[in-house]
Amino acid sequence: MSTHLTTSRSVLLALALTLAAGPSLAATTVNVTEDGKTEDAMTLTLEPASVKAGEVTFMVKNADPTDEHEMVLMRLKSADQKLPFNAKKNRVDESQLKTLGEVEDIKPGASGMLTATLKPGTYMLFCNIKGHYKAGMHNTLTVTK
Repeated sequence: MSTHLTTSRSVLLALALTLAAGPSLAATTVNVTEDGKTEDAMTLTLEPASVKAGEVTFMVKNADPTDEHEMVLMRLKSADQKLPFNAKKNRVDESQLKTLGEVEDIKPGASGMLTATLKPGTYMLFCNIKGHYKAGMHNTLTVTK
């Protein structure tokens, strides 16, 4: 048997095994949309807002036509945990937090991606550009077993 045919069969077998394993091997995707008309009305929406524990990929879209955004991910100690807000700097004090990663410098109309392994609990996603968190650019994600 030729080497090419053996390699082709190996590739097909690997593909068949991956497909047979189903979605359990694939990361769950959460679509995050950030938008802000003014600093009084900024949004960060999640779809879906609840996922099962495991690998989660956040597809972050900056739908704002003029402002740059970012998305910071952190696990909350409790669903009602308040983040340390520095009023003087008009942003969350990230030095007091243990974040799980972020997508930085998302230009208007651009997208970014972050993948993290999440345990059951409540997570906060927020934009920490000056004034954006206070203007409403944050949301919570529930992760179940």
